[in-house]
Amino acid sequence: MLLTGCGKPDPKADAAAAKAKEVVVVTVHPSPAPLAVELPGRLEAYRQAQVRARVAGIVTARLYEEGQEVRKNTPLFLIDPAPLKAALAVVTGSLARAEANALGATDKRKRYDDLVTDHAVSERDHTEAVTEERQAKAEVASARAEQERARLQLSYATVTAPIDGRARRALVTEGALVGQDSATPLTTVEQIDPIYVNFSQSAADVAALRRAIDTGRVKGIVQKDSKVHLILPDGHEYAQTGTLLFADLAVDPGTDTVAMRALFPNPQRELLPGSYVRISLDRGIDTAAIAVPRDAVTRTADEASVKVVDAAGKITVVPVRVNQLKGLNWLVTRGLKGGERVVVENTAALEPGAIVTPRERAVEKQPDAQTAART
Repeated sequence: MLLTGCGKPDPKADAAAAKAKEVVVVTVHPSPAPLAVELPGRLEAYRQAQVRARVAGIVTARLYEEGQEVRKNTPLFLIDPAPLKAALAVVTGSLARAEANALGATDKRKRYDDLVTDHAVSERDHTEAVTEERQAKAEVASARAEQERARLQLSYATVTAPIDGRARRALVTEGALVGQDSATPLTTVEQIDPIYVNFSQSAADVAALRRAIDTGRVKGIVQKDSKVHLILPDGHEYAQTGTLLFADLAVDPGTDTVAMRALFPNPQRELLPGSYVRISLDRGIDTAAIAVPRDAVTRTADEASVKVVDAAGKITVVPVRVNQLKGLNWLVTRGLKGGERVVVENTAALEPGAIVTPRERAVEKQPDAQTAART
């Protein structure tokens, strides 16, 4: 019985031990923080021009290397010019004949001008001479227009780049008959510096942001001042920052999203059209955001919560709303008011109502998510 009594637990001792248990806490305070969203996007060329054959003929040469950077008016293809030169010679001859006829008609009209005053010719003959001169001059004008058109057709035999950019692969080879029934595509020239990123944001998220701005909790960011960060498919952040160019004022009924577009510099041609990327965009500034260390937040499928030490030294579970991870901290938008002592270590081992001794931990500046990824 004495041995049994010696082994019996002492409730007071256990309570003292529980009370003496030390936990690490951080006292949180509200401070302004940007509200960022991360969305999938797709790269699109800044300008894209299809190069097509504008005259019918046989392609005799490709004058560029596929993938080459070209300037506007750089020759890309050559179409056999011989038939076009022959057509130009024909219309040039027609113009010379029309000019000769016009010269004779003008001379006749001048002579009839003198004769009609002396009544050597009739008024009718004079009128016919004037009419013949005008018809001859009209034929000259028509022949000149045909000559200009033939010259233009001949110039189309040398197919040039319509814009500065990178010429992609050729769609035809030497010997191909092009432009016979329609303007045959030959290649595409794309300008990819700068380059667009097209993406969409949920209409519900846009509406929630607008309500937060209306209530004054969130301060809106002017579109031209909104900086966009791009995350490459390998997880690294693109070195250049972009600018938000466009946010649609209508919701796509098929996807229930709002279309947006950003512009990024691309001097090294690192970004290629058609690639899928992710963008990070600051959409507003939460004027009273509370940053809580990531390990302090317990998340389930339905909710998130933190454990705080109240004034009596007891553990209390507080439901919170967290929507954004900023570096190694969650930004709490609901549930905390500031001044709470949040437990940041070994939270799973603490039961609600347990008495603890809090020990404050200095808050260290954490790198953002992209910087952490690079390191």
